[in-house]
Amino acid sequence: MKKEEITDGRNLRSIATKKRLLEASKELFYENGFEKTTITQIIKKAKTGYGTAYVYFKGKDDILIMLIEDVMQEFLDMASTPFAPSSKKEAEVLIHKQVLLFLNMANNNHKIMKVFSEAIGLSSAVNAKWDEIRETNIHYITKDITYSQSCGLARSDLQANLVARFWFFANENFQWEVVHKTNTASIEEIANTLTAMYVDGLYNM
Repeated sequence: MKKEEITDGRNLRSIATKKRLLEASKELFYENGFEKTTITQIIKKAKTGYGTAYVYFKGKDDILIMLIEDVMQEFLDMASTPFAPSSKKEAEVLIHKQVLLFLNMANNNHKIMKVFSEAIGLSSAVNAKWDEIRETNIHYITKDITYSQSCGLARSDLQANLVARFWFFANENFQWEVVHKTNTASIEEIANTLTAMYVDGLYNM
């Protein structure tokens, strides 16, 4: 057998093992929540050894972070979308679209987001990951506001970074309400209200 074939076989087994661990973790997280799920349960369900599991992950915190990364990348891709409106109305349309995407992504991924929400309060690693995601989003929002201010579309008497933080925290609050199903308003109604308040408060007539 050629060396390349041996290497390819090992890589395929490695990918399969990692996938089993991720799938087992997801099932257990959904069934038991983050706190009650143990790495021992994950390893047994994935039918792998402790030594093998720890080659890929440091623990259940690390596994959850990997599970959530695809979802979080969607959030970051949305936040980094080019924003160059030429009028208040155009800005409102773009912002409304962003809010809808943000809330719908949370809703479509509510099961893993619910686990992630629980873990933020229990794991310093997961909390640090969310802080990283939050600050990256705020960075992109600040850029959008700064652009609008430079074009004379938005009020220049407001500090862009502070407005960006306010805007993200408002969206984040409703994001968790969507995830936990604690708000009776529809996503469209939430997006309409958030957008109207934000645009009317920040943008010039």
